[in-house]
Amino acid sequence: MRSKRDNISEVLWLVLAAIGVVLVAMYMLRRFEPAHPQLLWALALPALLALMHLLRDTRRRANRVPLPTLGVLANGPTDLRAMMRPIPRALGLAGLSVLLLAMARPQSRDSWQDVKREGIDIMMAIDLSGSMLAKDLRPDRLEASKRVGSEFIDGRPNDRIGLVVYEGEAFTQCPLTTDHRVLKDLLMSSRSGLLDGGTAIGMGLATAVSRLRESEAKSKVVILLTDGVNNRGTIEPADAARIAAGMGIRVYTVGVGTRGKALMPVARYANGQFRYDYVDVDLDEPVLMQVAETTGGRYFRATDERKLREIYQEIDRLEKTRMKVTEYSQRHEEYLPFLLLGGGLLVVGLVLDRSLLRSMA
Repeated sequence: MRSKRDNISEVLWLVLAAIGVVLVAMYMLRRFEPAHPQLLWALALPALLALMHLLRDTRRRANRVPLPTLGVLANGPTDLRAMMRPIPRALGLAGLSVLLLAMARPQSRDSWQDVKREGIDIMMAIDLSGSMLAKDLRPDRLEASKRVGSEFIDGRPNDRIGLVVYEGEAFTQCPLTTDHRVLKDLLMSSRSGLLDGGTAIGMGLATAVSRLRESEAKSKVVILLTDGVNNRGTIEPADAARIAAGMGIRVYTVGVGTRGKALMPVARYANGQFRYDYVDVDLDEPVLMQVAETTGGRYFRATDERKLREIYQEIDRLEKTRMKVTEYSQRHEEYLPFLLLGGGLLVVGLVLDRSLLRSMA
């Protein structure tokens, strides 16, 4: 005859078993991905079996005829063995549940990517002529251009970038490189007065194009920045543009300066300081447009630093680095530990039921 205490003990062991199964299931779902997640619904079967067993025992107790003389027996034994008697059934249901988890085939997955970058080779050609010290950009055109150019370099970590500077003549300040820290240092150290005066736009463009001559990149670009008119050098901008087009090099031209008048240096004192005055802005936009059109690039006008930054951002969007990404994934079966755990629980429950906790009912 089963006592009320037996029923309470069995409920407690079944609850503990259910908690254990839930923890195992949470661990599995967090660490692994089931290949057959629909089989997880089968976990309702052990829960249904436990519920049917408890209901059946409840009905049996309700149908018993109480006998006053059997009061002591009705309360049941109070020894440890009696309290542990429901363990085999709880272990059996837990083992069945874990085996069902194993049947869902938990799997781990290794994923990796093979990234191939097709970088772009970019030469920046920057005008250092005296008019670049005009104050219509803050603190002047040259400093604003260097600051925004440095930000552009930071946004192109996968590309080789070089620097050409020019005034009345041109030279390569930095060849194509991926060491952008050195490139930015050289850019920021560039200043007006390093070369003969004047503005040799054609020479600046030709020098940048020459640096890209042996480039094997699929995309080659020159960003030419100036604020004036070509008045020095032996190469016309249109001729340099035709050479660039023949080599498949796109040229983006950027004209810097406000429209109308700007505060520019007009003389230099003995102490090295400049005297400033308002002077008409003289920018040869038709030539810059022609250079860009000839090479398949675009012409931009920057009248302030915000517009200059937007221009560099637009060029950044137009000349995106091409990336080919191949994804790989490999799965590994992880059901074996769950299979062993579920089988072990069944075996332990069976051994206990047939030995130490053998029913005396």
